Amino acid sequence: MLSPADLETLWLTFKVASLSTFILLLIGTPLAWWLARTPSPAKGFLNALVSLPLVLPPTVLGFYLLILMGPQGALGKLSHFLGLGTLSFTFTGLVIASVLYSMPFVVQPLQTAFNNIAQQTLEAAATLRANPLNTFFSVVLPLSRPGFLTASILGFTHTVGEFGVVLMIGGNIPDKTRVVSVQIYNHVEALEYGQAHWLAACLLGFSFTVLVILYTVLKTPPQIQQLK
Repeated sequence: MLSPADLETLWLTFKVASLSTFILLLIGTPLAWWLARTPSPAKGFLNALVSLPLVLPPTVLGFYLLILMGPQGALGKLSHFLGLGTLSFTFTGLVIASVLYSMPFVVQPLQTAFNNIAQQTLEAAATLRANPLNTFFSVVLPLSRPGFLTASILGFTHTVGEFGVVLMIGGNIPDKTRVVSVQIYNHVEALEYGQAHWLAACLLGFSFTVLVILYTVLKTPPQIQQLK
């Protein structure tokens, strides 16, 4: 059975994943729209930057984020200047790292959804005197709903399952930064395979359910294909 400590890690994990997904949708939506609809020489560079976590080892990203958030790092100095203290080994640092690590899993499905909207549709809205903001909320968002669902699910589940980045940035502090993936590692290291099985089974069931939703309810959205 799950111990109180295991339940606490589950709650912390889902709290980090929920907050990270919300932030990712806020910043990922305008970023994806710009990448999809704006002709710019900088698109290739920015696309590569957003996609970097897909190919970069999590420990490498976690290491540089740890340096960046440390007392001598740029983010660390800024957080101290603002009176926020140190970001590394805190819940806030964990969320920041999760947002950066899961960025492509939100931006890419949204970018694909925006690319699939015909330019004629946007032009038709403009002829009806809809301003860009009205067009986005009344036309773009309804047409992009499958992309938003895919982005939300992938961003959330990817954050739930991350290990290397959260271990580097958050460490292994009980009730503060210890998430499910780290707790499973702790159980295995302590030869507590029974407890590890319970937590691993929870993540396995959750991940399988998400895939069922993606491949049946959402009819296998094409956005997920580019993330494989």
